[in-house]
Amino acid sequence: MRSIYKKLVLVAVFSAGLIHASAQQDILVSQYMFNHLLLNPAYAGSKDYMMSTLLYRKQWVNFDGAPETQVGSIHGPVGLTNFGWGVLLSHDHIGVTDRTDAYLNGAYHLRVGSRLRLGVGLRAGGGYYSYNNSDLKYWDSGDPVFASDNATRFLPNVGAGAYLYSNKFYCGLSVPTIISYDPTKSLSVDLTTAEVVPHQVRHYFATAGVALELSPDVVMKPSVLVKYVDHAPVEADFNLNFLLANFLWVGGSYRTGDSFVAITEFQLTRKLRIGYSYDFTFTDIKNYSAGSHEFMLGYDFGYDIMKVKTPRYF
Repeated sequence: MRSIYKKLVLVAVFSAGLIHASAQQDILVSQYMFNHLLLNPAYAGSKDYMMSTLLYRKQWVNFDGAPETQVGSIHGPVGLTNFGWGVLLSHDHIGVTDRTDAYLNGAYHLRVGSRLRLGVGLRAGGGYYSYNNSDLKYWDSGDPVFASDNATRFLPNVGAGAYLYSNKFYCGLSVPTIISYDPTKSLSVDLTTAEVVPHQVRHYFATAGVALELSPDVVMKPSVLVKYVDHAPVEADFNLNFLLANFLWVGGSYRTGDSFVAITEFQLTRKLRIGYSYDFTFTDIKNYSAGSHEFMLGYDFGYDIMKVKTPRYF
């Protein structure tokens, strides 16, 4: 009986690290509005130059086993064609589990009017899952569920998306991971074999935003992200950011059922930018955590970067 109980405890440990499974199993960070490749492969190559981004997120500070995420991405056009390419790498550490994703992205962009373009994109790659028993605290070292110190799995996947945009408007639909290995779980332990079994749940994202020039030195950028997972409530982020003097982005987000987010980004040069965001959660986790920190570093480069005359709003 004690053995079964400890297995259930182990399952609970994994589940606790994935409280936000519906919003976090796929890459989802607070500063995604400055790099839509994180959510949509159709964004790859939407600019006339290459864009690279590094991001680090420390979630639920002071909460043991809280998620910690690193993301790196780069994308750009394929020469002077309508094709775009992109590479997306990410790593999540949650509790005793680790997940490392690697995806190649490709997109085709066509004009659908004098000012609008439509990108359609695909991505392919997968996630490498692992967990370490040695990081757990347990009472019965003879329990077979703890017999193996480490377990790993690789789950291949593909994604798709569409992205309609202009210099001052965008909307998109995407399914970053189409293959769903189990629609009800994120990571579990098989109680009969003590085997750790990773699962991938399909996510659906819809995004939209617009840039409104209030004055020569002030641009307002409202945007929204709607997230849907089967058998879970629909969630949404409502964002409002302001660009001041083509130098400073400042604003925030409201994430339904979860948190408020303060966001700032500095456009240090035409190529270099840095960003920071802080999440103020209003769930019960606020009693145990000092919020979430997120840092971003971006660099834009390529053959056409010096010819760009309009600010980079999206």
